[in-house]
Amino acid sequence: MYEPNPFERYMSIFKALSDETRLKIIWLLCTIDSKICVSEIMDVLGETQYNVSRHLKVLKNAGLVYEKREGKWTFYYHRPPEDEFDTYVKSAVASIPAILMAQETLRCNHRLDMRVDGKCVVGLDSEEWDSELKKIKNNEVNL
Repeated sequence: MYEPNPFERYMSIFKALSDETRLKIIWLLCTIDSKICVSEIMDVLGETQYNVSRHLKVLKNAGLVYEKREGKWTFYYHRPPEDEFDTYVKSAVASIPAILMAQETLRCNHRLDMRVDGKCVVGLDSEEWDSELKKIKNNEVNL
């Protein structure tokens, strides 16, 4: 009879967090206190849809995020802590210095400001985001 390894859950979480992109996604979800969709993560991190989706799948399989479909969009959330270990993991991730994520935070705030009634309305390869990104890069946006 197969007996699961009692450390499997913990190893899965640490493996999921051992990638920089996944760690950034979790950090954003822990600190922005908002749901986020794939196109928003793509724009914030400058990653492809394939890469973001792959990373989200790893995070979901590790039990760190969950998804919820809202209309044509699928939003991702940080899973609330279920026990002391989860609380420590979230606290450890959130304690990563914000300065290391300054550009991502700036882009994320601007990207989330583009929502209408809390819903993502700007999809992939949008002119609106390209225009906003140029403003950010040219420091035309108030920091």
